[in-house]
Amino acid sequence: MSDELTDEAAYAWPRRGRLPHEDGDLETRWEALRGAGHHTPTKQFFVRTHTNVPRIDVSTWTLWLHGDGLRDGPVAMSYDDLLSFPQEDLTAFIECAGNGRSYYTSQQNQRVEGTAWGLGAVGVARWRGVRLSHVLEAAGITADALDVMARGLDDPYLKHGRDLGRVRRPLPVAKAVKDVLLAHEMNGEPLTPEHGYPMRLVVPDWVGIASIKWIGDIEVSTGELHSPWSTDLYRLFGLGHPAEGSAPLTTMPVKSAFELPHGARVTVGCDHLLTGRSWSGNGAIRRVEVSTDGGSTWTEARIVGDRRPHTWAQWELPWRPERRGPTELMARATDESGVTQSKGQPHNTLGYQFAAIIRHPVTVI
Repeated sequence: MSDELTDEAAYAWPRRGRLPHEDGDLETRWEALRGAGHHTPTKQFFVRTHTNVPRIDVSTWTLWLHGDGLRDGPVAMSYDDLLSFPQEDLTAFIECAGNGRSYYTSQQNQRVEGTAWGLGAVGVARWRGVRLSHVLEAAGITADALDVMARGLDDPYLKHGRDLGRVRRPLPVAKAVKDVLLAHEMNGEPLTPEHGYPMRLVVPDWVGIASIKWIGDIEVSTGELHSPWSTDLYRLFGLGHPAEGSAPLTTMPVKSAFELPHGARVTVGCDHLLTGRSWSGNGAIRRVEVSTDGGSTWTEARIVGDRRPHTWAQWELPWRPERRGPTELMARATDESGVTQSKGQPHNTLGYQFAAIIRHPVTVI
């Protein structure tokens, strides 16, 4: 009997770590994470860019902090200045708000805009850097500061002929000083250019757009700040939502994924080990249930390792299929806030935050 999930044939076709999209974004292949450890290897971590990957000379790079929320005016900090602060490690997931977007179409027959991600626009890394709160305190943030807005150094973004400027998105000061990291390392190595070198924000649990890469400046304001990435984008639009859209998206919902290809072939009468990962911006994962018969019956999976916030829980379930033919694997997680994944997801036109249970087809041979 085999203790592997599938025959070698089930893994032969997509062993490489990332799937390219037409717009140049790169999506992690979930089957490549099987046996890879808790952290997503940097070379398999998804890549989302709006325009380009800038090449930055760290010797001349400066982080500018400015705005009426600073006591003594603008402050400039070099890379070495930031390395002189106390450094911290943070294991956390970053996830594109559109992760799972393709399932609005494939599972719910609904049209949406944007990159047709499967579930691979998420990754967990060990980030190292300085708390944003320490940097803001050193820059002289005032007691009445309300919002901060980081801006990247990638090229301005054009959408439908409109210049939206460089990618930027406001954060409330309360979140910025709570747990946000200004990171310069990823998985024990300096950030690569595609992941934000030389410095990026890591905003735990929130939509990935908040974790600005290639950061160049931070505005600190005593009033509300806005950008197209908080007004025109990264809100929920469409039927059932206000005309101006929902409030700007913040926390990511609970999700689950199997570590095997869609359409995998498994051998009847053999012992297999189903593995996967579940995560939530609302806290640690409390429970994961798996169905091997399209949702007719459910069995609780065993969570492997600690249950922690900001990162995913790895899980496993032995399976011995007894009948040949197609079936659907399904996984649903419950986070510590008590939210459990549902069978469907309310539609929004930009296809954000798909969190319904994914129907994962396999064939038993």
